[in-house]
Amino acid sequence: MTPAKPPTTPPLTGLRVLDLATLFAGPLAATMLGDFGAEVIKVEHPSRPDPSRGHGPSKDGVGLWWKLLGRNKRTMTLDLSTPGGRETLLRLAATADVIVENFRPGTLEKWDLGWQELSAANPRLVLTRVTGFGQFGPYARRPGFGTLAEAMSGFAAVTGEPGGPPTLPPFGLADSIAGLTTAYAVLTALAARERTGRGQVVDMAIIEPILTVLGPQPLWYDQLGFVQPRTGNRSTNNAPRNTYRTADGRWVAVSTSAQSIAERVLRLVGRPELIAEPWFASGTERAAHADVLDEAVGGWIARHTRAEVIEAFEKAQAAIAPIQDVRDVMTDPQYAALETLTTVEDPELGPLRMQNVLFRLSETPGAISWAGRPHGADTDAVLAELGLTEREITTLRKEGAL
Repeated sequence: MTPAKPPTTPPLTGLRVLDLATLFAGPLAATMLGDFGAEVIKVEHPSRPDPSRGHGPSKDGVGLWWKLLGRNKRTMTLDLSTPGGRETLLRLAATADVIVENFRPGTLEKWDLGWQELSAANPRLVLTRVTGFGQFGPYARRPGFGTLAEAMSGFAAVTGEPGGPPTLPPFGLADSIAGLTTAYAVLTALAARERTGRGQVVDMAIIEPILTVLGPQPLWYDQLGFVQPRTGNRSTNNAPRNTYRTADGRWVAVSTSAQSIAERVLRLVGRPELIAEPWFASGTERAAHADVLDEAVGGWIARHTRAEVIEAFEKAQAAIAPIQDVRDVMTDPQYAALETLTTVEDPELGPLRMQNVLFRLSETPGAISWAGRPHGADTDAVLAELGLTEREITTLRKEGAL
């Protein structure tokens, strides 16, 4: 634990974000901003809340994923397709710095809530549009989800065992990458606003950030015609690099991206003669001889328990990690030292263990003030702060706008 410091003002304090998005990429971006002090108002449809409230396991009828994704957000309801909902959003937009939305292109325009209307209400507004395929192009109006991005970006094509089918991740990888990228894009647009005094539109296509994360594949193909194959846990760039089973039936992962690490591993497992082979000096050539190296490393690991293997690798200053599931993560001493997991008190479910803010700042750290709140919990409070009277709020509710 680091020493406690006096309370500080989070770096994004004073920033108001309207989160109109659903599911994962857009809402995650808003969560990241809220973690560092932005005031985030989650705007949901009165009868069709963010589907993430119902994704995955629940406890006592309360969706647990939402508790994570909805943290640090106030919640209100608004039907943007109604006249009252449209007018209320424009009033909210006039007070906001950022709007995050993920409707299909043209939807906000259909409601007369496009960039023209929103920027007229607030010229300093940053309108952040997160969609599967972006705001233009032949696929723009298709339904878009992270799974499609994982498929068409090339990620699934290189994931899986050789000769096996392409493999999709069992979690929202593309959405999460796009969410983090969107938070970066928002802050970039806000930095530009400091110079120009004007807001702008952020066009985030979920299919794009994951392509960047995949590395130089387009460059390799452009220059060499090289198409990366599926290699399972092996790498085309270095070896040994794999998962290996220990004598007690557990698993570890070994990486040798650096030449010096590869040499240490082979000495550790008692095969120093392989270091003298001409092919051992190159990561790519080592990868071409992965069968030999995996047999050497895997054979040694299979004769020792996981604790013995990790201790020996650490003593040799070689890179290794246990294959952990969430049970291990919850008790891992490094995660504990970093306070990567934290406890949040929740009025609905009591104490909740969840991921902490994404990074540490030495002077202006982020914090989790509350977990995801019930649907529409802050509607009346937000509207009252906007200047609406009880009568006006009642009228909007009767109209179906709330």
